[in-house]
Amino acid sequence: MVRGGRWAVVCAAVVLVVAGCGQRAAEHEADFASAGELPERLGADGITISVGDPEAPVKVHLYEDPRCPYCEEFETIGGGGPQLRKAMLDRWARAEYTLASFLDDRVGGTGSKKAVNALRAALEEDKFVEYHEVLYANQPEESVDGYTDAYLLQLAGKVKGLRSPKFDAAVRSMKYRAFVTASQKAYEKAGGTKEPEGPGTPTAVINDKRIPLQYGAILLEGDAFAELLQRIYDQPGEWEDTTL
Repeated sequence: MVRGGRWAVVCAAVVLVVAGCGQRAAEHEADFASAGELPERLGADGITISVGDPEAPVKVHLYEDPRCPYCEEFETIGGGGPQLRKAMLDRWARAEYTLASFLDDRVGGTGSKKAVNALRAALEEDKFVEYHEVLYANQPEESVDGYTDAYLLQLAGKVKGLRSPKFDAAVRSMKYRAFVTASQKAYEKAGGTKEPEGPGTPTAVINDKRIPLQYGAILLEGDAFAELLQRIYDQPGEWEDTTL
C-alpha cells in the first residue's frame, strides 16, 4: 500500500462518504463485552475467516499479510482496526479476512506463512481475534523474518487458553499449510486481471465495494475510517450507488 497524506483522507471523506440528513443514531449498545467474545468461524469456501455477528449490516472484507507494516498501522492504535472492532462489538459491523503471505517471497523468509498458519490454528481454538490482535501489536520489522515458531508460540502465551500441545504442534508442523497456500491464491485472485499479484495490503472491501488504492490512507486514520463506517451504516443505499 502506498502511504498517502492527509489530503487523501480528505478526498476519501468527500468522494466516498455521501453526506446527508436523517442518519440513524450514532450510538449503539455493545452486545459483546470484549473482542474475545466475538463469534469467529471459517467460511464455506474454507479460506475466508469471518468475525462478528453474521447478521451485521456492514461487512468489511480485509486483505492482510501478517508482515505488512501498513496492516500493523491499520490494526493498532491510530488506524481503522480498533474502530472496526468497536463497531463489531456493537453488532452493526462484521469482518472477513483473507490472509496473504506474499511478503515472504518479496523480502525473504517464511514468517508470513508461519503466522497465517498459526492464525488458522488459533481459529480452531476460537482464539483468532485475540491472537490476531497480539500478532499485530508485536509485529517484527518487515525486513526481519521474525515470525519464527518460537516467537509465534511466545505470543500465543499472551492469549489465555490458546497454548496447548495441539496448538503448539499445529504451529511447529505447519499443519494448515494447504490453507496458507489457498488463502494466498484467493488474495491474488482478488486483484483480478489488472492486479494479478493481488490488490495490496491492507485492502478493504466494504459491502462488496472496494476502497481504491488512491484513497487507501483512510484505513490508517482511525477517526476518518470510523466516520466512513458510520456513514455506510446510516446510508447504505448511498454507499451502494457511489461510483468509486
